[in-house]
Amino acid sequence: MSRRSPIPTMPWAADNQWQPKWSSLFVICFSMALMGIGEGLLVLANLGSSPWTVFSQGIALQTGLSIGTVIGIVSVIVLLLWIPLKLRPGVGTILNIIIIAIFVDVAVDNIPVPDTLTMRIIFMVIGLIVFGISTTFYLSCQLGAGPRDGLMVGLCFKYHWKVGTVRTSIEVIVCVFGFLLGGTVGISTIIFALGVGWIIEATVILFRRYIKEDKTIEV
Repeated sequence: MSRRSPIPTMPWAADNQWQPKWSSLFVICFSMALMGIGEGLLVLANLGSSPWTVFSQGIALQTGLSIGTVIGIVSVIVLLLWIPLKLRPGVGTILNIIIIAIFVDVAVDNIPVPDTLTMRIIFMVIGLIVFGISTTFYLSCQLGAGPRDGLMVGLCFKYHWKVGTVRTSIEVIVCVFGFLLGGTVGISTIIFALGVGWIIEATVILFRRYIKEDKTIEV
């Protein structure tokens, strides 16, 4: 049986996730840079960490490891969860780890810290929207997803669930576990967990309106 891919096949999509076209390479690098900036804006807003960061903070507090070390370990574990979903890493998987980390630092180091609650809320909203839309763009390049996004896409493939439902469920679950372990939760954390999946879903819907045919997969 064949079914439609949860992420539309856009004109810039690569034919092979280890052989990017110039257009797909440009889109994925640019979108991941924006993802890093979006995450940086959330950090600058200081209204709570994103769910996966809360999860990493909680584990770090319980184990005594640094957050960076925990993030690396969690990424490896999430990649292992790809195995039963029959997912394979690609160029995008590697770029995800490198580019986003660089541009989070660029944003945090170069954008002035908001000094009013209104500006902090604006930073939070812009960061969330930019992160969600950019996530859809980089996934549409079909160069392989990052560990967490790959898990989302794999579950959509396997169980025929909506992107918004899967992403929101994952964000809420890791957020709850992170909070129970001692991670920092704020209003930004809750909005990110409940909202980013639906921003991705809305972007997917817009993508489908502007393409003539979509790739199907065998399931």
